[in-house]
Formats: sequence, C-alpha cells, structure tokens
Amino acid sequence: QVQLVESGGGLVQAGGSLRLSCAASGRTFSGYTMGWFRQAPGKEREFVAAVSRSTGGTYFTDSVKGRFTISSDNAKNTVYLQMNNLKPEDTAVYYCAADRDGTQSVLVKRQSVYDYWGQGTQVTVSS
Repeated sequence: QVQLVESGGGLVQAGGSLRLSCAASGRTFSGYTMGWFRQAPGKEREFVAAVSRSTGGTYFTDSVKGRFTISSDNAKNTVYLQMNNLKPEDTAVYYCAADRDGTQSVLVKRQSVYDYWGQGTQVTVSS
C-alpha cells in the first residue's frame, strides 16, 4: 500500500526557513511526479511545487518562485520542499502528492493528476 508521510512543519517567524520532507513507501516511485500542495484556512487547496523523478524538471506557483525549491532523493524515496523567506501568507497545511503517470507539463498543477496523497503537515508563519 502506498504511503506518503510529510514532516518538517512548524511555527516560524516571517523571513525564516523550513524544510518539508515527504517519505514515500509501498512501491517504487521512479518515473513519478511528486507535488506539494497547500491549504490555508477557509481557502481551497492550491498547487505549490512539483518535481519529475525521471527528468528532475521542477514547477512552481508564481508566489513561491525564488523562495521555495523542490528536490527528490530517489535513493531515499523522499521529496523535499525547502522554503525560504517565509511569509505569513504561506501559512497552511502542506500536502505531498504522487502522480504515477509522471506528468511533465503545466498539468502538474492540477490536483486530479495525483493518485496518492499524504495527511499533511502544518506550517505557520508569524509576522
């Protein structure tokens, strides 16, 4: 059974950094696209970033470009989201997701392409 487990969330002051991890288990994830989404209170879940495990290609939503990076350690089956210069508007529950078809286009921003989801980790940025 596929499992995605996020960790690394917490409380940080504006301007600070956090690194989220998503540990995947249950099968081989080579060729998958791994994504991060977030949901702020009272808002819909939105795309943050994605990485292709086959090509290394990355995708970001405009609001995090230049501040967030995404990487994949294929040997560890783990995906990371490094978040720098955090802002209060980054406060949300962050979810990891896995797409077994390895989508490599702007379609990675669609929640519907992802087959597996983690439970989420809370990130709170204080002003």
